[in-house]
Amino acid sequence: MTSKTSRSIFAVCAMTALTGFQALPTAWGQVPAVPGGSVAQGLATAPTTATPPIYPGTIVGAVRNAAKSSIAGATVTATRLDNHSIRGTMTSSDGIYTFSDVGPGTYTISALCEGYSETTIASVQVAPGKATTVTLVLMPPKLAPATPVVISSNSPASQSHAPEAAPSSSGGSLLATLLKKAVTPQPVVSKPRPEPVTTASLGAPPVAAFDKPLPELAAIPMPAPGPAAAQAPAAAAPAAPAPPPAVDNDTPFADYDATWMNGNTRQHDSPLDGKYMSGEFRADTFYGEDFNQPVDHSMGGSSEVFRSGEVQLEDLSLGADFHDGHMRGRVLALFGMFSATTVRNDPSPAVGQWDVRAAYKYVSEAYGGYHWNVQHGLNIDAGIFVSYVGLFSYHNFDNWAYQPSYVSSNTPWFFNGVRIQWFPTHHLKIEPWIINGWQSYNKMNGHPGLGGQLKYTPSDKVTLIFNQYGYGEDNVGLPKRQRYHTDDSIEVKYFDKQVPGNGIDKMAFTFTGDAGCETGEGVTCHGGHGAYNPVTGGGGPKQSFLGYMIYNRVWWHHDLYAFTLGGGQMNNPGRYLTLVLPINGADAISGTPYFPGAPGLPLKAYDGTATFDYMPSQFVTFRMEFGYRHTNVPYWSGRGGITPPGGNNGSPADYVCATGASSGQTDLGLAEASCGGGKSSVWFPDLREGQALLSAAIMVKF
Repeated sequence: MTSKTSRSIFAVCAMTALTGFQALPTAWGQVPAVPGGSVAQGLATAPTTATPPIYPGTIVGAVRNAAKSSIAGATVTATRLDNHSIRGTMTSSDGIYTFSDVGPGTYTISALCEGYSETTIASVQVAPGKATTVTLVLMPPKLAPATPVVISSNSPASQSHAPEAAPSSSGGSLLATLLKKAVTPQPVVSKPRPEPVTTASLGAPPVAAFDKPLPELAAIPMPAPGPAAAQAPAAAAPAAPAPPPAVDNDTPFADYDATWMNGNTRQHDSPLDGKYMSGEFRADTFYGEDFNQPVDHSMGGSSEVFRSGEVQLEDLSLGADFHDGHMRGRVLALFGMFSATTVRNDPSPAVGQWDVRAAYKYVSEAYGGYHWNVQHGLNIDAGIFVSYVGLFSYHNFDNWAYQPSYVSSNTPWFFNGVRIQWFPTHHLKIEPWIINGWQSYNKMNGHPGLGGQLKYTPSDKVTLIFNQYGYGEDNVGLPKRQRYHTDDSIEVKYFDKQVPGNGIDKMAFTFTGDAGCETGEGVTCHGGHGAYNPVTGGGGPKQSFLGYMIYNRVWWHHDLYAFTLGGGQMNNPGRYLTLVLPINGADAISGTPYFPGAPGLPLKAYDGTATFDYMPSQFVTFRMEFGYRHTNVPYWSGRGGITPPGGNNGSPADYVCATGASSGQTDLGLAEASCGGGKSSVWFPDLREGQALLSAAIMVKF
């Protein structure tokens, strides 16, 4: 390297090395240096008696933002005040940093990262043979105090080495600050570093704390002090901490930790975060054992589990969020079983031309939009969105259970259209929807669907979500039948240990209630209005949906394990939101004569699950679950399966003959005649009223 820049950097490094030899810490029992002199002069004046050894300490901690999320890649420096020696490191993907083999004394700890103002904590006392915990919170420039957050000391050393003003978040300022600090430091003799500290129990530590034990510190090897070390003077008591920096009251919901919530990711950060793009990868692999043991391994009645006795890749998602200035966008490609099973539940592709299912088959989310700095934010996005109705997330990694109850499984997974997100306060979101319809790529009839969500978080322990829908005409070929639906949830964290331990860390529950109906074209919301009048379109049987689900979750051992118990019930007199069974390849367009969804045909159901999660990292979950589901009519795959002899015959809307051929008839009597006479000439799937399922899954997200 011959450039001017490289020569300058070499000069800085050389100066650092030379000045470092003049100030080796005497507290380590090494040769003292004469101030302003050389090591040789120090040797000439060194005492002949041996200095009692003093064991080094350790500084360990985390760097967080105001939302208590970890900040990866932050630069952390530890400056010793009595001899100006400096140590530097970078935080890991979990926001953790460690300085091992630190000479006892008083230090100033600073953290700096692009996009944040510098935070400094002064007068940190490191005692011999002990670990000192220092957690720093970085704030955006507009939220940070005018000067860095400093926990000061009355000692002369602290006053004579006050920190400098925080630099800007630009990369140049960061480099200039580091180079300026690098001119005067001196190296401290270091020993091999211990194993890195894990982050499972850091949770949301205080803004600044020292000499508070972390559970991980037991993993850091510390030399036991000998008799001579016991004679060393005790480290000075740490100064009282200053008030914490300002909380982020600007970004919506940023001041609360939402990682405990059902339907929300439990990650604090991601290694794929970037300045303009935040990547996302998901892989969900499932194995389930249906106790009914269907011979064709095929299960129905679920939006999450589809095959029995096999390992299946349910959800493989790849994508990213894009952000630059006021522009925003998201794309998440979808592969695995979900890419085939989700589209089959939408009947709207039967309207008109073009293969809409093929167009959206491999897309779960894709939209672009714009952000305005109005109050706490205003967004307008257009595209396809993952639905919030039913509380559970589309992706099982975010959920407390793998197989949700009927309220969630029989409600939408996606909407196509335009959404507006308005944040009047940082605890309230009002989100109107103008969409094609209820889980529909296309518009079924003449009216679009109108709906929206209201989300309110009165505290970090309570979240309220209200989803409403109406006006949509969501039945193909029935332009005068309209749908109305309300879906409302509450999530409450009723126990939260501030310092996680080996016992119970958190406990929370969720409750969701759903009510909806359809009216017109031969059905009513309440019933009791007489028979259907084809002239007026009034009257007819009751067509409604009523259901609830409740779940309780317990985390323990630093959130390493969790157990969830829950379930729900559903009453649907017209089966209008019930999933179509895939008998002979049937879907929402074809329907099936073996389980019709006609008005007046009731379906009552209940279910329950017990779920155990092992979460060794914020990026992976190992899940075991047992569940039981029951209906008042045969609905679940039995031993004989739901596949005709010889496989699907291409006519799912018709009855199947015992030979496997299509009868060409949707009426059972006509089908018997077509197949040769008698009920025995018609094939029937083996359906049961109950299903017990034991399942296991490995889910990864980063």
